[in-house]
Amino acid sequence: MDPQLVEVTQIFARLKAALLRNDFGTCNNLLSQLKVLLTKYPSLPPTFQQTPTAVEELQIARDIYEHAVLLSVKTEDQDAFERDFFQLKPFYTDTCGLIPPSPQECPILGLNLLRLLVQNRIAEFHTELELLPPNALENPCIKHAVELEQSFMEGAYNRVLSARKTVPHETYVHFMDLLAKTVRDEIAGCSEKAYDSLSVADAKKILMFSSDQELSTYIEEDHPEWEIKNGFVFFQKAKESQPCKEIPSLQLINQTLSYARELERIV
Repeated sequence: MDPQLVEVTQIFARLKAALLRNDFGTCNNLLSQLKVLLTKYPSLPPTFQQTPTAVEELQIARDIYEHAVLLSVKTEDQDAFERDFFQLKPFYTDTCGLIPPSPQECPILGLNLLRLLVQNRIAEFHTELELLPPNALENPCIKHAVELEQSFMEGAYNRVLSARKTVPHETYVHFMDLLAKTVRDEIAGCSEKAYDSLSVADAKKILMFSSDQELSTYIEEDHPEWEIKNGFVFFQKAKESQPCKEIPSLQLINQTLSYARELERIV
């Protein structure tokens, strides 16, 4: 085997071991070394030059970038996820017939769809979805993201929140937690505009918390302007804190009449 390929294989083995024990500092150091070494392979995207070890190089490079994406999920670094995913993507789209498909492809493509949904980048979500091959749409990981987007657009927030219990892959939990928070914030915003107060039981049901403590913690961290008192959650304090904007009705009427007179002159 090529000495350089041996070195990459050895460092990659250390990266996988460090990732299993959640040693993220070591993972980042090893990943940086690997990315530098990969730049020396002309067989990789975008050139795809035919070399004696091209197949082995493509496969190990794809594996490295897949682990880079998984590392970014574990470290909750969405910027790193985006960078590493776009480095990985050509291995999924441009290596058909060169190397066998990866078993991690659909889980990672689904993860990317979920990330776009969490970031409310709906147009990009649908663009990525259109680029997937038809058979990928039947994969549970892709279907999960598509169903979530449909529920989110329909305002079926209860389905979005309950979907965390049925994630198709363990790596999806982080993005599902972020999506759940986005949904709860949306529900909370609607609730404080629609009601002066809600009972603690109703507030728990609407926000889909299983205990009073979870609700209390959410209010303390995200809505300190709300008040829990005598078994009720009061939103009135939040409403009072919002400035009331007066509508200058007389000024608007005068302006409208002035525009009407000007239109008559023009006609």
